[in-house]
Amino acid sequence: MKTNKIKHICTLLIPLLMLLIMLLNSCEESYTPKPKGYNRIELPPHEYKLLEEKHPYIFEYSRHAIICKDSSSIAEPHWINVYYPKQDANIQLTYKKLKGKTKNFDEHINDSHKLAFKHDIKAYSIDQGCIVTPKGYGATVFELSGQVPSQFQFFVTDSVKHFLRGALYFRTATKNDSLAPIIEYVKYDIMHMINSLEWRD
Repeated sequence: MKTNKIKHICTLLIPLLMLLIMLLNSCEESYTPKPKGYNRIELPPHEYKLLEEKHPYIFEYSRHAIICKDSSSIAEPHWINVYYPKQDANIQLTYKKLKGKTKNFDEHINDSHKLAFKHDIKAYSIDQGCIVTPKGYGATVFELSGQVPSQFQFFVTDSVKHFLRGALYFRTATKNDSLAPIIEYVKYDIMHMINSLEWRD
């Protein structure tokens, strides 16, 4: 009699245990990670105005930027920043007066190359290009890819009297991947700045 009861209990328990195991297995969640996303960045249309401050150079710059005097301890009289408050982007401009096509000119060229290529440890690539502006001045641009502090640098010169160097910086720790639309936006403005540049003698 006892054996029959045990068999009967086992007959009832085995299907219940199997049902419980099946239910537990069906509750497993399969998790698929979502791809990394970035915030949508709204950028204003490109609009320009003429630099009004008295410097040996003049150019058109973005209406969405402000001109600030360079306040660093090594700043010279005609060093300025073109600052984009909403994007926290800054174009540092340093001006040097040349003493003809001499060692002075070569030093500024070499310094500009050194400053651009000092980032080659962190940069995936550094693309260098030479252009001639509508006014006939020679300009060299450096585009840097990777997690570098300056993504775009340049210099413009008449090779006789004037030498202007610029570098784009962001005052933020945000990675360059998420800054890409802003970098492209400001690079467009820099190229406009270079192409509209004129020297004041």
